[in-house]
Amino acid sequence: MLRMATRTKRPPKSRLLLRWAAAGAFVVVAILYYKPARTYLHTRNAVATRAAEVRKLRRQHEHLQRLVAASTSDAELAREARRLGLVKPGEQLFIVKGINRWLKLNADD
Repeated sequence: MLRMATRTKRPPKSRLLLRWAAAGAFVVVAILYYKPARTYLHTRNAVATRAAEVRKLRRQHEHLQRLVAASTSDAELAREARRLGLVKPGEQLFIVKGINRWLKLNADD
């Protein structure tokens, strides 16, 4: 009875060496591209965040322009600016916290 060879023929050493060299080159290229790709993705996310912020600020700016156009007096304009937390040049802004709690504590006085 004839036996068939169950082992396949191994490729020549030069071909194996070429395969390992190609795999090694692929690994080196992947390592070299890792940091720039990571930086690119981080920057892309930061740009998207900033673009969303710019869109929000543009909408707010358009709203404020409509308010200015609709305002009839300087007092109304100043009141709206104060509501938004804006101050006049040379003024100091003071932020007082806990007013509601203080009012509750001193309501009996």
